[in-house]
Amino acid sequence: MAGAVTPDAALAAPDDDAKKFIADHEARIKPLEIAAGHAWWRANISGRDDDFKKKEEAQNAIDAALADRATFGRLRALKTAKDANQIQDPILARQVELLYLAYLEKQVAPDLLRRITGKANAVEQQFNVFRARVDGRELSDSDVRNVLKNSNDSAQRQAVWEASKRVGAVVENDLKELVGLRNEAAKALGFANYHALQLKLSEQDGAELIKLFDDLDALTKGPFEAAKAEIDERLAKRYGVAANALQAWHYHDPFFQEAPTVFEANLDAPFVRADIPKLCSDFYRGIGLPIDDVLVRSDLQEKPGKSPHAFCTDIDREGDVRVLANIQPNEYWAGTMLHELGHAVYSSKNIPNKLPYVLRAEAHILSTEGVAMQFERFSKSRAWIEKMGLPLATPVAFEEAASRTRRNQLLIFSRWCQVMLRFEKGMYENPAQDLNKLWWDLVERYQGVKKPANRNAPDFASKIHVCSAPVYYHNYMMGQLFASQVHHAIARDVYKEPDPRKVIYVGDARVGRFMKDKVFAPGRTLDWKGLTRHATGAELTPAAFARDFEGR
Repeated sequence: MAGAVTPDAALAAPDDDAKKFIADHEARIKPLEIAAGHAWWRANISGRDDDFKKKEEAQNAIDAALADRATFGRLRALKTAKDANQIQDPILARQVELLYLAYLEKQVAPDLLRRITGKANAVEQQFNVFRARVDGRELSDSDVRNVLKNSNDSAQRQAVWEASKRVGAVVENDLKELVGLRNEAAKALGFANYHALQLKLSEQDGAELIKLFDDLDALTKGPFEAAKAEIDERLAKRYGVAANALQAWHYHDPFFQEAPTVFEANLDAPFVRADIPKLCSDFYRGIGLPIDDVLVRSDLQEKPGKSPHAFCTDIDREGDVRVLANIQPNEYWAGTMLHELGHAVYSSKNIPNKLPYVLRAEAHILSTEGVAMQFERFSKSRAWIEKMGLPLATPVAFEEAASRTRRNQLLIFSRWCQVMLRFEKGMYENPAQDLNKLWWDLVERYQGVKKPANRNAPDFASKIHVCSAPVYYHNYMMGQLFASQVHHAIARDVYKEPDPRKVIYVGDARVGRFMKDKVFAPGRTLDWKGLTRHATGAELTPAAFARDFEGR
């Protein structure tokens, strides 16, 4: 491993040396990270070449600073002292550990770092500017989703699905080159491949991760297959085909990562005339986590060149938090905005500014994704919608449809995450294999969706996360476990309610206080395992998640 190097000289005063190093790091890196945050935001808003060039230059500046060998030598000595329990202050020790992981990734040839950043930047820009085209008409991401959700014409669905996948052919070669560059960097650091490196950098164990997902596979396989059989029966009837003739384009999103709307009630109906930003503002203010300042800084409507996706970013760890979105008046975007603003409340808005800069961030990717998913789920709750004052023409039918869709969503998403985890692991372990075969083998195994006959397009490359958020997706699933476990803790500790389904938070500032105290306040002083114990009193397990998809 990269740490197996000649030991540095013992430190005379490890705590003092750690303080000096951390102060120097913040003075050098914080301005670069703020500049990069602004550049990243501008590039994703505009899609322009010059903005993406500035984004790339900003990341290169950070990489160069973290790659400095002399600086890393000082940090490596501190890491050795920390591992020998010679740093007495646990806050200093935690910062040393996190900084070591951050610098370690950059200890490769500077030219290789620049090539990785340049290639990743190019791929991201290609995704941002890509628009599906059908019969000469350009379709936005929302247009694609609308067709897949609402059209009963199988030929139209197929044409739009295939058009949305053409981005894979656009980026395939660049992605394969990027995978090679990432693996080259990982091997230079002593790791088998980039996937193994990234797990190490995120304080996760590969064997534990696969065991967790194997357990989830066993837990969800039967319920998923039963739910999918019902979904397939209803979709087949809608489209006038046999259930065994359903294709990937018959589901309601390009990857079958979301639950199709197959029940009678229209889940979009409450949101058709809703002001979704105001709805979210009212909800978060009511639980004591206001987000109006975030909305003012955000960019929420579609426009050419802009990223068609959604994300939240913390520019400076001083409260400049923003959301990029492309809002449409439907349930999908209501849930998405609850999700992104969940990230926003779990940021430097509510992580105490008394924490040092290095620790003034979310404990882990999975914890911030978990909080976002915890709030996102309410867009499919009848009780929440009614309490928020939105109209429901057929409340009982809506509740039946929404609860079953919510259950299906948890199951479907868990199976999709199996595909993403295992595909990325396989891709980095053996990038020379037939990646499209690997992709479709996993899709067929875990999602039950057949590869279309005679299809040879590089569909694996059409998912943006494979390119620009590598070795990230498994954290969404772990976030779902975290979301369920935290929600059940709130039901138990705040509401004294044995049925978590009855707990909807609306207008209850106790929820905000719980989230601030139990989830947000530690920042990165705790790793993800420690935070889970702090927030819920238990290790992260699938138990609460199972209760949620089983409906009890």
